[in-house]
Amino acid sequence: MKKYLPLICIALMPYLAHSQRLHADLQLGVANYQGDLQTKGYTFKGAKPAVGLGLSYDINDHVVLRGMASFMSLRGDDKDKEGVINPRNLNFKSRIWEAQLGLEYNIFDIQEKSFTPYLFASVAAFHFNPYSYDTSGNKVFLRTLGTEGQGLAAYPEKKLYKNNQLAIPFGGGIKFAFTENLQVGIEVGLRKLFTDYLDDVSGTYADSTLLLAGRGPQAVAFAYRESEIHGASSYPAAGAVRGNPDKKDWYYVTGLRISYRLGAGGGGGGRGGGKNKLGCPKPVY
Repeated sequence: MKKYLPLICIALMPYLAHSQRLHADLQLGVANYQGDLQTKGYTFKGAKPAVGLGLSYDINDHVVLRGMASFMSLRGDDKDKEGVINPRNLNFKSRIWEAQLGLEYNIFDIQEKSFTPYLFASVAAFHFNPYSYDTSGNKVFLRTLGTEGQGLAAYPEKKLYKNNQLAIPFGGGIKFAFTENLQVGIEVGLRKLFTDYLDDVSGTYADSTLLLAGRGPQAVAFAYRESEIHGASSYPAAGAVRGNPDKKDWYYVTGLRISYRLGAGGGGGGRGGGKNKLGCPKPVY
């Protein structure tokens, strides 16, 4: 049997090489958003948990194909702006489900340097559904209220936004090879969006009378919430600015990324060193 082992190893080499290029990935971090209720470009204030699970495949020593499914929460509140009391008094929360696929470029060969900075870019689909709470603590989803008059015959240019959208994730980080199979890194990933309604705020106020007739008193109450601060409300005139439609919303994730090589045999200290369970040398790629 031993005399056939070299031939068996040669036959299995393509499988071994491919299996050792596949990694299971875990991302743990925090998510935040930038938009009409949070205008800072990057901040940890108001950040909420984010978690992702995925797979990545080493195309070569520098290029990686990566995919991940993520879940995170986002929030924004006019009250977060220190020193400013905005009578608009809007806030939102949303759970985000995201799936992305893209490419990563490692600056160095991590098997040689034991660390590398990297960049990545992807295409993603995500689901969001902003909500808030009324004065009694009841959760209210905002999209169906049409708080800016979306879907009303009086505003044909304002359509109800879609809960499912596309995004362009991109960013970078630095990762370290702790063992031949285990890599740990820190990553920042931004999401370029094509919607301005992540926070349910974008354009102008609808006429309160039309909004009341078409969507009901709850829509009017969540379109402008000054009464919750001052006990009275002077609802803005129709067409007054509620948000900035020229700047789309963003969200971003900062976190720890842990990657474990699948199908790797034990032993062996260096790249291409050691043997797998069959006694075949580990393939170099």
